[in-house]
Amino acid sequence: QEGMPQTLSSTSMFTPCGFSPHLHTSKEGDQGGLIFQDGNLTSASLDALIQHLIPTTDYYPEKAYIFTFLLSSRLFIEPHELLSRVCHKCIEQQRLDDPVLDKARIRKFGPKILQLLTEWTETFPYDFQEERMIGHLKDMIHRIAPCDEAYWKKMNQLLQALNQKLATLSHGQEGIVKISTAVSDKLVAFKTKPPSIQREILSVCSDPYTLAQQLTHVELERLSHIGPEEFVQAFVHKDPLDGTKTCFSEQKKTSNLEAYVKWFNRLCYLVATEICMPAKKKQRAQVIEFFIDVARECFNIGNFNSLMAIISGMNMSPVSRLKKTWSKVKTAKFFILEHQMDPTGNFYNYRTALRGAAHRSLTAHSNREKIVIPFFSLLIKDIYFLNEGCANRLPNGHVNFEKFLELAKQVGEFITWKQVECPFEQDPNIIHYLHTAPIFTEDGLYLASYESESPENQTEKDRWKSLR
Repeated sequence: QEGMPQTLSSTSMFTPCGFSPHLHTSKEGDQGGLIFQDGNLTSASLDALIQHLIPTTDYYPEKAYIFTFLLSSRLFIEPHELLSRVCHKCIEQQRLDDPVLDKARIRKFGPKILQLLTEWTETFPYDFQEERMIGHLKDMIHRIAPCDEAYWKKMNQLLQALNQKLATLSHGQEGIVKISTAVSDKLVAFKTKPPSIQREILSVCSDPYTLAQQLTHVELERLSHIGPEEFVQAFVHKDPLDGTKTCFSEQKKTSNLEAYVKWFNRLCYLVATEICMPAKKKQRAQVIEFFIDVARECFNIGNFNSLMAIISGMNMSPVSRLKKTWSKVKTAKFFILEHQMDPTGNFYNYRTALRGAAHRSLTAHSNREKIVIPFFSLLIKDIYFLNEGCANRLPNGHVNFEKFLELAKQVGEFITWKQVECPFEQDPNIIHYLHTAPIFTEDGLYLASYESESPENQTEKDRWKSLR
């Protein structure tokens, strides 16, 4: 992560305490179309919001506004179209088409537009995978560059940083794709009990602390690829005011988000597979206790996503039906963890623990205390309900900006968390195992489970028969 532009700390204003939804009016009296309530921007026409994004010689939009608008505007207008409109308005307002440019004026405007473009490329780099975006960006800088040599240099730095970031991101994506295809072949590999050459988790890593740390590595690595815009693009519907086309839906750009959910499912099944595989009851109980310790350490680290996957794996019916195995397990620790992740009261206990971890993260002195990896499916669900629960536009056609401030707050907090560097040493051997160890399908799990402890009732007997 070296050589990353330093302005990334800009996202620190989205931490729960630091996010300021108070977007004050600018000095330019451009109240036109912007509706404020108690000093907060609540709604506006799309045009007015675009105008509010555009810097002038003596105005620059607030960071919170820039993030909120760039995040949510894609529900109404594609990023390349937005950038095109921003550039056109700048050209008009700063008279950049005049044969003789007003150099003094442009020297006041130049650093501001460059700053806006820099923030855009840093926070939403995936927007710039599109040639048109780069085109608009270069065009803008070519127009102001004659007024100051330094603008060329600035543009090169900006493009270099962007290329580097996109390269890192796509490299990570390729790695994930490679792993995913390797894994899907293996998913169906085991219909019956696998041969004994199958390595099991305890032979690869017998220390629960180490495994929890390696899981945290995988989580943070995968999180780092998710762009903030993927949360919004997951919910792009037709914009009612634009009957012609659906925004983007042809290519819902949410692949990293989907890959991350797949990882969660894989971890559930891996845990269940590891428990159902051993032939001896004592070994199965040992694996359960091992995973309980791993889960507990994940909780202490702040890795709630792996924690939930492990608990879900242990709660799958092929595992939970192993009564004789569970009778050998000291279950007190497991019940404590289950209680933490209990869905009652809209996951009240988990949300309390998450707030605690988020608070610890804010006051952290070390990267180790900064780690917050939320239970991801629930985060998506919260954002989904926020999105479904309020309209994007008000009856008068205005954009419902209040809604998008709330959205920006949730997504912004997530961005802060995904930028934490993993403080633990990486063990490639264990990480490789986590990604590639063959796992049972659901049927395979039931088969293994019935072979370990034979069916108890008629339903189970019928199921076993049909599986065989």
